[in-house]
Amino acid sequence: MSDPILHIKDSFYFEVPAWLAPSHRESLQDFPNVWIRLDPDFQLWEAKIVHAKLAELSKGVPSESEFVHDWEHWQHEPGNHGKPVRRYLQELAEEKTDEDKPAHPWAESWPEAQQLVSVQEYRDTAKPWSPKKIEAYNEVLSGKIIIPQPFGELRNLYQKDSGFCISRFMVLEMFVALMMVLVFTWYASRLKKSVVPKGRVIHLLDAFVCYLRDSVIRPGIGHGADKFVPILLTMFFFVLGCNLLGMIPWLGAPTASFSVTLSLAFATLLIGMGAGALKFGPIGVWLNLVPHMDLPLVIGIPVKLMLFVIEVLGLFIKHGVLGVRLLANMVAGHVVLLGIVAMGVEMSGWSLVIAGPIIVFAAVLFSCLELFVAFLQAYIFTFLSSLFIGASTHHH
Repeated sequence: MSDPILHIKDSFYFEVPAWLAPSHRESLQDFPNVWIRLDPDFQLWEAKIVHAKLAELSKGVPSESEFVHDWEHWQHEPGNHGKPVRRYLQELAEEKTDEDKPAHPWAESWPEAQQLVSVQEYRDTAKPWSPKKIEAYNEVLSGKIIIPQPFGELRNLYQKDSGFCISRFMVLEMFVALMMVLVFTWYASRLKKSVVPKGRVIHLLDAFVCYLRDSVIRPGIGHGADKFVPILLTMFFFVLGCNLLGMIPWLGAPTASFSVTLSLAFATLLIGMGAGALKFGPIGVWLNLVPHMDLPLVIGIPVKLMLFVIEVLGLFIKHGVLGVRLLANMVAGHVVLLGIVAMGVEMSGWSLVIAGPIIVFAAVLFSCLELFVAFLQAYIFTFLSSLFIGASTHHH
C-alpha cells in the first residue's frame, strides 16, 4: 500500500498500491537514472572517476583508497547516509583553516571533475546487477510512478539535483488549473447564451460566484472591489481544488506545501500593494499604512515613525500567517487521520475486532471534517485576502 505520509509531503513520484503499478525491470538498463545514482556500486564507481580527474587537476589529492575510505566514513555520519561523493567534496571545498584559507584546495576542482560522470557510461561499462539486487529494487519501486524530468535531474525521489524538476504537487496544481480553465470557459459560454442560468452545474457555480462576490469580496474590499473579483475567485477555486485533491487516495493536497501557500499569500501581497501603488503612488502606498493622526510635530514624528515600522512588519507577518494558516489546517487534518488509522496497524486478534469498527468510524468522521475544512479554508483565504487588499487600497 501507499505511504499515507505522502499526502502531506511533496515528491517526484506518485505512490499507489503495488498491484496497480508493479515494477518488472529485468536489468540495470531498465532502471531510471535517479535510482541508479542512489545505488552504492554506482556511487563507488563515480567516486573513483572523480578522484582520478581530481588527481590530474590538482596537487595534494590523497590516494584512491584513502579518498574512498574518507568518503565512506563521512557517509556514516548523521545526515550523510547515501550522499554521493560530490556532496562530500562540496563540503570539503567549504572548509577553512584558522587563517581562513581553504583546508583542502584540491577539493575546489570538484565541479570540473564531476562533469565526467555519466549514468549512460555506467550503464554501458558496469557489470550486470545480480538478480537478487534487481528483485529487491523492484520490490521497493513497485507502486512508485516516477515523474519524467525532461528539464532537470533528481538527487533522489524527494530532492532535485539540477535544472527545473517537476514534482507531484506541480502536476496536481496544473491539473487544477486546467480543470478551472475548462469548467469556467464552459460556464462563461453558457451564461452568454442566456441571462438566466440553467442547469444544476450552472446553478451550483453561480451560487459560489455570486456569494463570494456579494458577501465576501465586495464587503471585504469596499469601493472598487469588482476589478479584484476575477483574481480572488481564481484564488478561491484554486485553493479549493488543491484542498479537495487531498481527499483522494494517493494524490495529496498541494496546499500542504509551504511553497504553494506562501506563494498564494505573496500574490495577495503583490496585488494589494500594487493596486495601492497605482492609487496612492509608490511612496504613498507605504505612508498609507500609518493611520492619520493630528499630533504636534515633536510627538507626531517619533510616534508615526514607530507606527510605520510596526505596520510594515505587521504587513509581512499577516501575509506570512495567511500562508501558514492554510498549510497548518490542511496538514493537521491529514496528521490526525493518519494517527487514527495507524492505531489499528499493530493490532491483531480480538483487539482489532473490537477497535476496528471504532477506528473506521472515527476515520470516516474526520474525513467528513476534512471535507468541510477544505471548503472552509478556501473561504477564509479569500475572505482575508479581500480584507488585506481593501486595507492597501483605501485610506486608513
